[in-house]
Amino acid sequence: MKAIRRFTVRPVLPEPLRPLSDLARNLRWSWHTETRDLFQSVDPERWAASGGDPVRLLGSVRPGRLAELAEDRRFLRRLAVAADDLHDYLTGDRWYQTQTTDLPHAVAYFSPEFGITAALPQYSGGLGILAGDHLKAASDLGVPLIGVGLLYRHGYFRQTLSRDGWQQEHYPVLDPHELPVAPLREADGTPADVSLALPGCRRLRARVWLAQVGRVPLLMLDSDVEENDLGERGVTDRLYGGGGEHRLLQEMLLGIGGVRAVRTYCRLTGHPEPEVFHTNEGHAGFLGLERIAELCDQGLDFDSGLEAVRAGTVFTTHTPVPAGIDRFDRELVAHHFGPDAELPRIDVGRVLQLGMETYPGGEPNLFNMAVMGLRLAQRANGVSLLHGRVSREMFSGLWPGFDPEEVPITSVTNGVHAPTWVAPEVFRLGARQIGAQRTEDAMTGVGSDRWDAVADIPDQDIWELRRNLREQLVTEVRERLRASWRQRGAGTAELGWIDGVLDPDVLTIGFARRVPSYKRLTLMLRDRDRLMDLLLHPERPIQIVVAGKAHPADDGGKRLVQELVRFSDDPRVRHRLVFLPDYGMAMAQKLYPGCDIWLNNPLRPLEACGTSGMKAALNGCLNLSVLDGWWDEWFQPDFGWAIPTADGAGTDADHRDDIEAAALYDLLEQRVTPRFYERGQQGLPDRWIEMVRQTLTLLGPKVLAGRMVREYVERLYAPAARAHRGTDPDSAREIAEWKARLRAAWPRVTVDHVETTAETATAELGTVLGVRVRVALGDLGPDDVEVQAVSGRVDEEDRITDATAVPLKPAGGPDQEGRRLYEGSLSLDRTGPFGYTVRVLPAHRLLAAGTEPGLVALPSDEVVEAAGVLMR
Repeated sequence: MKAIRRFTVRPVLPEPLRPLSDLARNLRWSWHTETRDLFQSVDPERWAASGGDPVRLLGSVRPGRLAELAEDRRFLRRLAVAADDLHDYLTGDRWYQTQTTDLPHAVAYFSPEFGITAALPQYSGGLGILAGDHLKAASDLGVPLIGVGLLYRHGYFRQTLSRDGWQQEHYPVLDPHELPVAPLREADGTPADVSLALPGCRRLRARVWLAQVGRVPLLMLDSDVEENDLGERGVTDRLYGGGGEHRLLQEMLLGIGGVRAVRTYCRLTGHPEPEVFHTNEGHAGFLGLERIAELCDQGLDFDSGLEAVRAGTVFTTHTPVPAGIDRFDRELVAHHFGPDAELPRIDVGRVLQLGMETYPGGEPNLFNMAVMGLRLAQRANGVSLLHGRVSREMFSGLWPGFDPEEVPITSVTNGVHAPTWVAPEVFRLGARQIGAQRTEDAMTGVGSDRWDAVADIPDQDIWELRRNLREQLVTEVRERLRASWRQRGAGTAELGWIDGVLDPDVLTIGFARRVPSYKRLTLMLRDRDRLMDLLLHPERPIQIVVAGKAHPADDGGKRLVQELVRFSDDPRVRHRLVFLPDYGMAMAQKLYPGCDIWLNNPLRPLEACGTSGMKAALNGCLNLSVLDGWWDEWFQPDFGWAIPTADGAGTDADHRDDIEAAALYDLLEQRVTPRFYERGQQGLPDRWIEMVRQTLTLLGPKVLAGRMVREYVERLYAPAARAHRGTDPDSAREIAEWKARLRAAWPRVTVDHVETTAETATAELGTVLGVRVRVALGDLGPDDVEVQAVSGRVDEEDRITDATAVPLKPAGGPDQEGRRLYEGSLSLDRTGPFGYTVRVLPAHRLLAAGTEPGLVALPSDEVVEAAGVLMR
């Protein structure tokens, strides 16, 4: 029989155990080992059955057991220590509070998904895990962040396999009352909510749930409320589910509803209002429109509101391919804004202008969420150095006339939250060496740039740790594999072979991630005979653990999964190569520490960052990867191996896969396995252990989310807060009016004449050239522009590389034709081919950079022919 109604019955904790409720409701337990150990001791069996979720544990423990614990003085002492520790963590000064610079009072961080813990399954992959790690690191550092997302009633799908290896999706219903969240409540106790206007006089209402992530509140909007019609109730049903209008409504709720939820939270709690709004990928881009509307309600016009909003907005792009960006038909967007829908006082045309691809190569009828994110943010970044370069190329159409290197998109390389991803055994080894507090500080990202204490850990201890973690992984894999085969329909009598799957003394390789085609799940299968030889080598075998989900609508990805599964089902290799379904945080926390090698073989440069290898590295696992994302930036032979790429323009996809797969096999055969299995005088793999040591010493501090969040604070949040404070209503009107005047006048800004003191096409190092430039500024004045000489090395096509820009100074007033003379000098400070050009850029004290308006005046071809000087 099926219940007609569902309730969540909460336990009544005895008074001495009341602090358990506070500990369970703050998600710090998900990365605080002592708190998890405390909950485990409540009832070890039920803890395991709950999946390590304190809320579920407390909902299932027997009243008799609670009564016992209420009388257990030893347990109560541990409980008091844990509660006091949480109180100190929440109230004490941390890194942010010790900074002397003027930092934001608060930052709002918007993301469509958050991976905090497996107990709150609101993530699909790297973007969500990164967002969760960002919140945790911000909490550890004391950054006053407010997270904003959606609460999906089905989360992302759970994955199983059919008997023939085809991916099956399941969407369990999540009851918020059984999750570690609580409703945000108004002063009278009623649940707080927000609403959006929809076409046809309808409304989309959403309840605001609060998850406490250490010191950081995470607001999550849930449309499954009784006040909504059936269609609106389903808006937050699934992460990345549904078609165009469904996704648009999700993103409107996240952006517009999210700002309204932040305002409500600050009103109810007294939390400082955010000065900076950080958009994690384009999904939340509509938040800028809501903030413009707020300012318009306060008397600003749209353009002034836009400038005020841009000043305090940071946009992070995570995709290196246009296909990874949400784009909507312009008519669909127009339908949901304006007088009969949302933001009725803003002209729909202005809304559309922000997202339309009105640049060469764009689709003029598509509304691009990343383009809107960039137009609404004064500061933008990619998530690795390489991805920053790729992003500047990809979005260069928004800044015509500028070389991609000058497109105002910087990069902050991602990091991972060490307390979440480092195995307790690794932490304990560090604590034995330098003490628990110093180890905790180091993992938080406020310690040294090197972990030199690792050098003092004996080789034997490192090797025993690695074998212990590998052995734990073997046990975990066998349990998960047995459960998977049960789901695939196998009986007990068929599964005896699983007891021999994997070997704790065999080199173990991990590969786990989402399964889009560019990540090349099946590259390892390119030459199956060669792979089989590696797996079954009599002296130096390897074993591989693979996991990953294909998007439910991606049949190509599902075919890749099936291909891999069918190979792993082969009785000849199934003890050496395993596919584990339903990859998620709980599995990942066992997988990363237990592997010796982390494999990553995407098509370069399509991996924006790829943080899974960072999590593995923090546990002493070595990386074997294509030079993409973060590995392109920090690879050294001390840390692992780089798979050569065949990314020449003339190489077709199949041939490229053949070349790169062969390179992978070569590395495994000739360099990786010999190093793992060779033994020194003490019977240990000395050279391998030294690579583990170097990985932890030098790479460990780099890959921390604490380092990443500190970079965001110093390089993006603090400047954005200063710009926000400097753009008061009067300044916003000033810069908006100036930009309007600038755009109207710019077509008449020209470089009319250039001359230099150089007499020949050769010169000696150290020579100083005099440069004189005559420019016409039309209706603009000298204070509106900066005239620059740009010089540097030139390539075969006379393009300037490694450019240096030098401002030129005005020399006197305008001539009879209104033109102005600028002068300056260039120092020939490098040998070889050298060239220069001149240009005019906008200049204003409220601009973040001269490139920001996307306007530049360059010499005409005629002027270049008369003045261009190349030094060779």
